[in-house]
Amino acid sequence: MTQKEFLHKARHFFRKQLRLTDYIDVHAASENIRNNIPFRGPTIYILFVAIVIASVGLNVNSIPVIIGAMLISPLMSPIIGFGMGLGTNDTQLLLRSLKNLGIMFAISLIASTLYFLLTPLETDNPTELLARTNPSIYDVMIAFFGGLAGILELSRKEKGTVISGVAIATALMPPLCTVGYGIANLNWHYAGGALYLFFINCVFIALATFVMVKFLRYPVAEEKDARSRRQIISYSLLIVVVLVPSFFSGYNIVLENRFATDARHFVKENRTIGGTYIFDYSTDISVKPYKLTLRLAGETLSSESRAKLYTEAQKHGIRHEQIVFQEDATIEVRRLNETEIMRDWLSSTEDQLRQRDDSIRSLRARLDAYEALQLPSEQIAAELRSQWQEIADVTLARSDSAVIVLLTTPAEELQSADVERIRNWLSVRLQIQEVEVIVR
Repeated sequence: MTQKEFLHKARHFFRKQLRLTDYIDVHAASENIRNNIPFRGPTIYILFVAIVIASVGLNVNSIPVIIGAMLISPLMSPIIGFGMGLGTNDTQLLLRSLKNLGIMFAISLIASTLYFLLTPLETDNPTELLARTNPSIYDVMIAFFGGLAGILELSRKEKGTVISGVAIATALMPPLCTVGYGIANLNWHYAGGALYLFFINCVFIALATFVMVKFLRYPVAEEKDARSRRQIISYSLLIVVVLVPSFFSGYNIVLENRFATDARHFVKENRTIGGTYIFDYSTDISVKPYKLTLRLAGETLSSESRAKLYTEAQKHGIRHEQIVFQEDATIEVRRLNETEIMRDWLSSTEDQLRQRDDSIRSLRARLDAYEALQLPSEQIAAELRSQWQEIADVTLARSDSAVIVLLTTPAEELQSADVERIRNWLSVRLQIQEVEVIVR
């Protein structure tokens, strides 16, 4: 096979694979789009239900619930109808589509605003709401290519599931619900950003429809005249106006992502600087220039280490004025000379000796108190038996305030006068006022 034959077969193969005419029915698609534009009866209730479901999903931060609401929503039909009307010069279709889209928009705002006014649930971490308040050029791309997929699916003879995916990707419902949230909470930043995202989606889905309607040669309702040309020029200017802010937003997203990436790489490569350790960091993209906060532990950062960090940060595109140090967890380490070391040692030794002397005094006082409580039991027993032979045994015990003496005698007990004499003698002998004598 020659090179020319190979190229001819390859061209024929790809042309056959990419040909659309065998799979497209523009007349049936046109009729289907026109029939789905009217907004009345069940469609109103379906939209209301979808808005409430999407609002609940945003309120509880549930992505599956939000996706379910986007699948239910009938919002895309009038937008595609507007794009087809523009592409086929059908002024009546344009007006009908705009009218129905306006009604849908109003009902959606009313439903979402009422929900967020009445809901008892608090939105503590509204990440899904925040995702709809800062549109960028990437949202433009999603809306445009989603619109291309949508009109292609509607133009196919055999319908698939592409429309469901387009409804999820282009996300018309969540921005409207976020606008309602912003109105209910008087948060105009949320409301404005979400309204801009909804406007972007509408404009570029319609633009994608317009491009594919022209490409697929949908039947034109009327020949172009001066009025049609003016409509196209006006719509083109509108697209430019919508695109400009989204480019700035997309550019900021790129810068924010790059700064976060540079900061992560910088911290990863410089975790340890001498005796200092970066245990955590954070970036702040709400200020200009962006800030990188480094939280340090270990030794206090020296001027040399600080200069080294600045140099390393510069290699990652981070300027020194963008770096903020937090040294709450650091300690100061001093270099001691021999005199300071000896002074500290002597001071420590004096403290240890003082503590030892205090311990000795405390132990001695406790020993004296213990000895004071001791009684000469054997001596007292011998002296008592020498005076009263009838005493067989003597037991002495001492409490905090008295001495108890237990005398054991044979059958013949001591007289009470003898017991009193023994008590008096013991009081003088032991120099204790309270003495109790018990005879058994």
